[in-house]
Amino acid sequence: MAKGKQDEAWEFFGELLKDRREAAGLSQSELGARVFVSGGYIGLFEQGIRKPQLDVAKRIDEVLQTGGIFERTWRKLINKSPYASYFHAVAELEAVATRICEFAPTVMPGLLQTAAYARAVTLAANPFVTEEYVEEKVTSRIGRAKILSDATRPEYWVILHENAVDTPVGGRAVMAKQLDHITRLIRDRWTLVTVIPRSAGAHAHMTGTLKLMEFADQPPTAYTETEFSGTLLDDPAVVKQAQRTYDLLRVATLSPEASLALIESAAEDYRRCASAT
Repeated sequence: MAKGKQDEAWEFFGELLKDRREAAGLSQSELGARVFVSGGYIGLFEQGIRKPQLDVAKRIDEVLQTGGIFERTWRKLINKSPYASYFHAVAELEAVATRICEFAPTVMPGLLQTAAYARAVTLAANPFVTEEYVEEKVTSRIGRAKILSDATRPEYWVILHENAVDTPVGGRAVMAKQLDHITRLIRDRWTLVTVIPRSAGAHAHMTGTLKLMEFADQPPTAYTETEFSGTLLDDPAVVKQAQRTYDLLRVATLSPEASLALIESAAEDYRRCASAT
C-alpha cells in the first residue's frame, strides 16, 4: 500500500522520538520500561509502524522532559484523522494485520458495512450533524474495507450475534442489501462469518464488541469498544485472555453453512417485506 501524508507524519513522530531518546542517553528498552511498554514497542513507534496511545505519548514527554511536544504532535495528527481518537490506531493496525477476528453483538462490523447501512448507523447516533460530517464518516468506513480486496488481504473471521442480523438498521431494503453484501463476501471467500443464535442464551462476551489482530512482525493486539470509547490492549496476558474469550464465542456459533443459510433467509425476509410496503 502506498504511503500517504498521514503515514509520513507518523514517521516524523518516530524520527523525533528516536532523536530525543538518544539525546537522553536511553536505549529503547530503558525508555520502554519507564513509560510502561516494551522496548520493542518503542522501536515500532520510532519506525512509524505503530502509533502510541495518548497516555503513552504523555509519559514519553515526562520521561524525556520535552515540554509536551509528543502530546501536541499526537493530538495534531489525530485531529487530521477521520476516525475517533480512540479508533485511529485500530484503523492503522487493520491495514497491516495478517488476521482479524471480530465479534459484533448488535451492529455489523465496519469492515462489512454497506454505505447505506453505515449512513443509517451514523445518523442514528448523530441526528443533528451536517451532511458533510455524515459523508466523511461513511466514506472513511467504506474506505477501511478496501483491505479485504487487497492482494495481501488478511484472514477475516467474523462472529455475529443473531441480534445484528435481525435489527433492521436503515429499514428493510437497506438490510436486505447489507446481508446480500455479506453473503457475497462469504461466497467469494473474503471472510468467514458465523452466527451465535439467540437461543444460545448467555455467551462469553456480553459487554461489547471484540476485535483481535495478528501481524507478521509485531505482537497481537485486542480491541474492545463500548458506545463512547474503545480500548486497544497490548498486554500479552490480557490479549491471551481475549483470545480465549473469542474461542468460547466460536464454539457457541452455528456452523458456517448454517450461518450462511440464516443470513440468506433473513435477507430474503427483509426483501419480501420491503417489496410488500
